[in-house]
Amino acid sequence: MVSALSAQEVAMLEDHRNSLLNRREVRVLFRGAAGKINRNEAAEKIANQLNVNKKQVVPINLRCQTGMIDVHGILYVYDDENEASRQLPHYRLLRTLPREERKKILDEEKAAKLKAKQAAATSKTGAAAGGKK
Repeated sequence: MVSALSAQEVAMLEDHRNSLLNRREVRVLFRGAAGKINRNEAAEKIANQLNVNKKQVVPINLRCQTGMIDVHGILYVYDDENEASRQLPHYRLLRTLPREERKKILDEEKAAKLKAKQAAATSKTGAAAGGKK
């Protein structure tokens, strides 16, 4: 899908360096993008504009106001991808993945959780049966 936004339609409102968390907190304005841009496209635009890898950019908030066609966004640009996974909740990073990858990861996590639950249940019943002699 090709985005209809050009470079001049992205305005940087604020670019704040948070040295404590090793990230840049960027506030941007996407002019005329209401209903036309998603989180991944916003991250890609900012990554291109700041000359960083797209995986280092995590969209936090994209918000429109009623009756306005501009989108205000807050994005975090991390120095290291591992730093983002340590600081942010897991769901924030899952949002940036394509739908198929995200579904695959979630299914794997559910399967692992189910196996752990079943293993715990069998160990409880085995311990209870062994202790009742």
